[in-house]
Amino acid sequence: MKARSLQDLAPLRQALAERAAHEARLRQQALEAERRERAERNLFRDAVGPVQALGGQHHDRHWPLPEPPEPLPLQHWLDEERVLRESISDDFDVSTLLDTDDQLSFRRPGIGVEITRRLRAGHWSIQRQLDLHGLRVDEAREALGEFIRLAHRTGMRCVRVVHGKGLGSPGKSPVLKSRVQRWLVQKSEVLAFVQARPMDGGSGALVVLLQPVLHKKF
Repeated sequence: MKARSLQDLAPLRQALAERAAHEARLRQQALEAERRERAERNLFRDAVGPVQALGGQHHDRHWPLPEPPEPLPLQHWLDEERVLRESISDDFDVSTLLDTDDQLSFRRPGIGVEITRRLRAGHWSIQRQLDLHGLRVDEAREALGEFIRLAHRTGMRCVRVVHGKGLGSPGKSPVLKSRVQRWLVQKSEVLAFVQARPMDGGSGALVVLLQPVLHKKF
């Protein structure tokens, strides 16, 4: 599935917002039910006076409420989105982090060269693609950041980012190529990336391996 711009990611963001609103309504209904039960118990006590339980024992009865669903970390995600521009710098020096053997590649410290070899050989299937053709630099940076975050959160391991070969750019130079490399290195979700095989876009695309998802509660 291709995501050419932020508009293509809008349905997922809308679905997350609708789910959060639905869960908020459920929590509000639970609170209202609790208030109604408390008011009914007070009304009963006011009408009949003190009540003693059988056997001479006094008990405070606890009325269980349905456990509300675990809230989505929606605000956390929105906060991340707002600081996206500041978190990915265009001035980051990436040259010392790239391997330029037979083809360009990147791997996190501690990751063996075998990972990039397997990535280049197609060991992981490409699960989603982002095409940055036609986007301005600031639009491409924001689209890439959101694409990587959403892909990682949904458990994807391997994606492709098409930045183009620059054939239609002034001077025939790839405007986004070096910037995309710089941005990806700064994303903590990215474990490694390599230049795509000719059949997958060649020098106009990167195949990116994402960190496995660590399941945790917010």
